[in-house]
Amino acid sequence: MYVFIKLIFTAFVVVLISEIAKRSTVFAGIVASIPLTSLLAFIWLYYDTQDINSIRELSRNILLMIPPSLVFFITIYFLIGWNFSFYLSLGLSIVLTAFVYWLYIYILGFLGINLN
Repeated sequence: MYVFIKLIFTAFVVVLISEIAKRSTVFAGIVASIPLTSLLAFIWLYYDTQDINSIRELSRNILLMIPPSLVFFITIYFLIGWNFSFYLSLGLSIVLTAFVYWLYIYILGFLGINLN
């Protein structure tokens, strides 16, 4: 039951952002750029484990993963601007972002930055 409640609440947040975007993409962008997913993950993880060090490590790993995640937004912005279809833009953005994540994690490992 607890997992179901977490799913419903988290899904509600995502739907809320998409509904806000119908009225104002600027406001939806602000709400979506707030780390709501991270905030929810922190809350659920702390509630489940009471382990503050897990929250700290998750926060560190999220911080490390911000740079490659920006590739998605940059790519989809430009591809749509160049009149690629939405689904092609989305697919190419996902593939490029996945590749950049892989490359980024490889480089972090090469530099001795351990991801746990």
